[in-house]
Amino acid sequence: MKIAVLVSGGVDSAVVVDRLYREGHDLHLFYIRIGMDNDQGDCSADEDIEMCTLIARKYNLPLKVVSLHEEYWENVMAYALRTVKEGLTPHPDMMCNKMIKFGFFEERWGKEFDKTATGHYASIKEKDGKLYLATAVDPVKDQTDFLAQISYEQLSHLMFPLGDIPKSEVRRLASEAKLPNAVRKDSQGICFLGKINYNDFLERQLGTKRGPVIEIETGKKIGEHRGYWFYTIGQRKGLGLSGGPWYVVKKNVRDNVVYVSNGYDTRAQYGREIPVEEMHWITTNPFEEPGIDEIAVSFKTRHSPEFYQGSVRKHPEGGYTVVSDIDVQGIAPGQFAILYSPDRMLCLGSGMISLPTPKKRKRHKHKESGNCDAHEVSMHRGE
Repeated sequence: MKIAVLVSGGVDSAVVVDRLYREGHDLHLFYIRIGMDNDQGDCSADEDIEMCTLIARKYNLPLKVVSLHEEYWENVMAYALRTVKEGLTPHPDMMCNKMIKFGFFEERWGKEFDKTATGHYASIKEKDGKLYLATAVDPVKDQTDFLAQISYEQLSHLMFPLGDIPKSEVRRLASEAKLPNAVRKDSQGICFLGKINYNDFLERQLGTKRGPVIEIETGKKIGEHRGYWFYTIGQRKGLGLSGGPWYVVKKNVRDNVVYVSNGYDTRAQYGREIPVEEMHWITTNPFEEPGIDEIAVSFKTRHSPEFYQGSVRKHPEGGYTVVSDIDVQGIAPGQFAILYSPDRMLCLGSGMISLPTPKKRKRHKHKESGNCDAHEVSMHRGE
């Protein structure tokens, strides 16, 4: 096949190139360039491109560097900053996959190829004549939670060659093939920020605004913060409070108040019912079957190898609720509930966790065109 391979400079996408090359496919390598504005810090793109160039030369393959900088900032980063300002926790990597890697790239370059391959740890399975996004064999590296907003059309054009091998095997294959990045460390942090940390980035974009830190049980002011957007639900580190452990349990966006609790055992920290909006089903919507208003699922609320078991209920008036069999810690509105089949093999889709109040935030309409942990903000960079 004629395949477009998205390369990042990391070992994962390099092993994808090696595997597909050995299978005899016609490969064309692409590096998607996104990054900080010129006055906002240094980015590692040049180093990544140099590594991609070495891979391309090793296999005598064409490499094209394409820029989606403006599209990334106008869509993914605009969404992330807007979500943070609303007091919610964004998931920019999920939107990047949906809108940039498999959206704008596919529209402008990928559609000319039989398939687009990436170094994501995921699989594609066929069942009853339809394709499904499936989990990788390596549960720790599995990245289906970053892909749970893609469309069926996008899924149908993708390949995930690493879904059937563990990370340790990827490293072994890289060494065996003498790849120049065989021992290169996996990327950590938010790639476009370079050496700037996440809070510094938020300060440059949103500024600071001092406000009180309130103990939720007593209503007593115990400190000050620099702006509610620097904090997420469940956050423990970086609060600057003595006598802890303290956890962020609630934020008042209107009054710029951050509420904390000393300990992680209050009712504000846990929940079994998770309200979800903007539900997206990748392959099929199970609730289109007549008479079905609840289905059994396994699910995640953050990037982790751990699953919860439970069900999803659809409400007659619209909206869904994910119901867990056990308590779920640190439910963060703005993040996503990632839904899987009960056996954890197939990723069914995802929905955004909404505020647990009758009044929900204004819905964002993401353009259909179109992987770092920072206080639970899911900005893990996916290859």
